Amino acid sequence: MDVYGLTGGIGSGKSAAAAIFEELGIPVVSADELSRMVVTPGSEGLQAVVEAFGPGILDASGELDRRKLGKLVFRDAVQRGRLEAILHPRIRDSFQDVLTMLESTNQHMVIYEVPLLFENNLEKTMKAVILVSAPEAARIARVMERDTLTADEVRARMATQMDDTNRRARANFILENDGDLANLRRQVEALLVKLTPRAPGKPPPPPRIPPPPKVKQ
Repeated sequence: MDVYGLTGGIGSGKSAAAAIFEELGIPVVSADELSRMVVTPGSEGLQAVVEAFGPGILDASGELDRRKLGKLVFRDAVQRGRLEAILHPRIRDSFQDVLTMLESTNQHMVIYEVPLLFENNLEKTMKAVILVSAPEAARIARVMERDTLTADEVRARMATQMDDTNRRARANFILENDGDLANLRRQVEALLVKLTPRAPGKPPPPPRIPPPPKVKQ
């Protein structure tokens, strides 16, 4: 089974692109979702996070307060490294479990959506890497609206990630998310034609018209 990495900076539109891949029949695994799964209440992962950062990073219901934890680690590389050392091995193990499940269903291709794919040198484990790129101003505006952050808070998060110049140099395919969702969809559809070529003489599949996606970029 071929694993294609899907990455991009915060606010670039990775989730929007991932949703389109799913609508076109390609399974998508989200590293962010796996990161939530490994720190659910009662989990070994959450216990390790609390031991490292204290019970103050839990909310009133005993769940991880991701916003509070984010403020703690985004501006501190040492604290961020401590968190990553806890989460990344567990996320990696969970991803392998998901891959095993997908292989048992005879899937031929999967998209792995990973924000820090290049930062963690995960491209070596992928068939190829797809980058979603967008203008910085658009990214800041999206994240401000989505996460109710200030522009400075968004820039602080962006500063912890690789810049788009380096991402573009390392990516195999680039989706330019500088227009509307329909434009992004056309690019994803065109890319899938390249990634899943038809056998000679085989007629193209009938067009599929999915309902309009309800996703945030």
